[in-house]
Amino acid sequence: MRLRILFALVLIGLCAVSCSFTPNKKTIIYTVGDSTVKNGQGDGDHGLWGWGDFIEHFLDSTEVHVENRALGGTSSRTYIDKGLWDSVYNKLNKGDYVLIQFGHNDDGPINDDFRARGTINGIDDKSEEIDNLLTGKHEVVHTYGWYLRKMIVEAKDKGAIPIVLSPIPRNKWDNDKVGRNNDSYGLWSKQVAEQEDVTFIDLNDKMAQEMENIGELGVTGNYFYERDHTHTTVRGAVLAASIVINEIRSTDSGMEDHLTDYPQITLPKKKNLFLVGDSTMADNANENAVGWGVPFEQFVDTTRLNFFNNARGGRSSRTFISEGLWDDVLNEVQAEDFVLIQFGHNDTGNIDKEKFRGSLSGTGEDVQEIVKNDSTEIVHTYGWYLRKMLNETKQKGAVPILLSLTPRNKWPNGIVEQRCETYIKWCEEVAETENVSFIDLSNEIAKRYQLLGKEKVNLFFPKDHTHTNGEGALFNAQAVAEILKKDKESGLHDYIFY
Repeated sequence: MRLRILFALVLIGLCAVSCSFTPNKKTIIYTVGDSTVKNGQGDGDHGLWGWGDFIEHFLDSTEVHVENRALGGTSSRTYIDKGLWDSVYNKLNKGDYVLIQFGHNDDGPINDDFRARGTINGIDDKSEEIDNLLTGKHEVVHTYGWYLRKMIVEAKDKGAIPIVLSPIPRNKWDNDKVGRNNDSYGLWSKQVAEQEDVTFIDLNDKMAQEMENIGELGVTGNYFYERDHTHTTVRGAVLAASIVINEIRSTDSGMEDHLTDYPQITLPKKKNLFLVGDSTMADNANENAVGWGVPFEQFVDTTRLNFFNNARGGRSSRTFISEGLWDDVLNEVQAEDFVLIQFGHNDTGNIDKEKFRGSLSGTGEDVQEIVKNDSTEIVHTYGWYLRKMLNETKQKGAVPILLSLTPRNKWPNGIVEQRCETYIKWCEEVAETENVSFIDLSNEIAKRYQLLGKEKVNLFFPKDHTHTNGEGALFNAQAVAEILKKDKESGLHDYIFY
């Protein structure tokens, strides 16, 4: 009996020891800000990233953990009003860090029925009472500095360590210089940090300096998109994050002790876009015969897609395969890549003589055996060759998109000629049976030609009725970009600029 009691007491003692033991918790680094800190869900949607998505790569993950709590569209005011700051504040523990960056959205209207997110300029105690047209609530609006100060003070009350950053610069240039906000939000954020005796990082000026070292041509299209001067690409986000970390390294905030000497930056893998077709798509090294695929690259987000124009002049769906050109492409195709396929102009050629490039009409399983250079070849239908390319693309896990051939510069009865009952029809039938995206490029371009008029369209075709010059190629490439941008089925739209 005594042994049982003694054993029970030992168990209770062990339980007390084990239950009272708690492993060391990691220090949490919270990032608080707008879309330049975290865009969308932080997964690079539309190619846009925030610097808060990458600072963890510069930190010792055995010691600290990053929680990116920024939210796009917020100002210092709305971040607090929406309860987002409270969700961070309630989790703060002594020794945690809070990186605070606002300003891009603070310059909006104070009261409207759209966003109502602006703050009063400056850092003093000015305020304005409003009946918020957006929320319907009575509200006291304060200065930008007031809201920053609130977050700083409350973070320090929890024993956390706030670090204030000026907002990143926009990709706006004047005489090779990037515009600063050092007389507004950059200045005010610095002043508040100094008043509250917390670390300040002038991200605005430091990043602007780096951008100027790279130059406008190098920045635009690599670190920022031409279409968007505020939000960074993945490269821009990494650049901003590296600047933040470099500045922290020279502080005495304590966060510098958690930096790693060997950061491992893994950028999202780039997908590939392959163009497969004939001379109306290809680079023909002829100024009077430029395929639309040549200027099309400028409409593609090449920061996320590798662009390959594998179209070849003079080829039909049949000869692109029989000459091994398709195998060359297929060997490079990987899962989640995109392949644009367009044939038809040369499939009308002779099947069994001269260039030996014609395919059988239709989409069926008909075949014809021919003699070619003392050997035999089994010729299939136009639709059969298209199906082969589509299915082999899908087997690789890639996304094929089928396009009809382009219209020729022929105007019977004043209407742009189209091959609606043959190659366009067959192309669409194949796309439907194989369940892939189909772009009726012939019809889309023909409609644009009609609006432009025969006289102007003639200028696109100095060589013949099939091939365009550079201006015509650009016109057609714009049409392709516009169509693909609207097509949500394939997923390629997210990588197209228009």
